[in-house]
Amino acid sequence: MPLVRIDLLEGKSEQYRAQVGDILYQTLVDVLNVPEHDRFQVITEHTKASLPFDREYLGVHRSDDCIFFQITLNSGRSTELKQRFYKALADHLHEGVKIRTEDVFISFVEVSKENWSFGNGEAQYVTPPK
Repeated sequence: MPLVRIDLLEGKSEQYRAQVGDILYQTLVDVLNVPEHDRFQVITEHTKASLPFDREYLGVHRSDDCIFFQITLNSGRSTELKQRFYKALADHLHEGVKIRTEDVFISFVEVSKENWSFGNGEAQYVTPPK
């Protein structure tokens, strides 16, 4: 855990996408204490027509550079820790790839540990490895 989906408009370089993934992973490790090597990301580019979003929702002006992060992870982290993560990720992306903090959209999807299988048809967080 976590499984991360990163969605953005097409046109960014492979290096840019890789750097976004690297920054996200390191922020997960540093702030949310995700274990080393626990990196599972799906990065998808979309045409403008296939990624509609409100550019002014809640008074936040979003540009074509907006990136959506959907992070599925185990439940149990505090609101304060999540808020620290939101700020850290937005700041690190601004520093690393020069994205505006307004263009960093983050959503957590929390699940219980029995909802994961990392292979072999086993629930590794529930039953000990054989």
